[in-house]
Amino acid sequence: MPLEALIFDVDGTLAETEEAHRRSFNEAFAAFGVDWSWDKELYRELLQVTGGKERLQHYIDAWKPRGGEVVLARFADIYEENSAHYAALVKSGAVPVRPGVRRLITEAHERGVRLAIATTSLPGSVDAVLHAIFGEEGPSWFDVIAAGDVVAHKKPAPDIYRFALEKLECGPGSCVAIEDSENGIKAARAAGLPVLAAPSYYLKGDDFSLATSVLSDLGEPDRPCRQIGGLRFDRDYVDIDGLNAWLCKQQRSLAAAPRDPAQIMRRSVEIG
Repeated sequence: MPLEALIFDVDGTLAETEEAHRRSFNEAFAAFGVDWSWDKELYRELLQVTGGKERLQHYIDAWKPRGGEVVLARFADIYEENSAHYAALVKSGAVPVRPGVRRLITEAHERGVRLAIATTSLPGSVDAVLHAIFGEEGPSWFDVIAAGDVVAHKKPAPDIYRFALEKLECGPGSCVAIEDSENGIKAARAAGLPVLAAPSYYLKGDDFSLATSVLSDLGEPDRPCRQIGGLRFDRDYVDIDGLNAWLCKQQRSLAAAPRDPAQIMRRSVEIG
């Protein structure tokens, strides 16, 4: 079964966005006179909650910081301020694209492999990143942009990936999810997708054992990626031909595996 579509997460997968998100939250807090400053270690912990609004609500509920009632009263305004700061940072070039992303997506577009987004980020944030990477036509390359509150339950629930697959009208066996986090991997795997994972800066400590393969990044011809674990990817960088070969290998390993779903998942992680 040949590769039909690539489904990408956004934050940490297309680009190292999380530091820009952290800065934007802090700038929004300051703009509303809230004496909060999320440092990197705290933000790394908060990233275990998917979705920016959910992350902020979780911080208020779990940490009970002074000023929480002010933020709750102006929640929508503060989040809108945060989003505006983030869009400005992305537009300024403050968000570095991850290795191989621009090359792989351009090749997929040129070769007719369909493209989709499956993310907890809001559509405006997704558009900002796609425009920054690919220019004005970037968002039009993607057949499906499943983002934000389009589904009720966010990652690690599989809803966003199931939504993307339904809109693509593709079966999970002919698609590949590309992720950077444990929650994203769990979501994609629960939807039946093979997952190529490339840990991002903030989430290198996540558990990636459920990913089909784990690479340092997508690599470039002059800057090879590093194999970390899972099913062996036989090239030094991720391209469409390599993904087709990898997908065939993954399909053969599943065909030879026991039929119990839990055993199938474990086997796809262990083979290398």
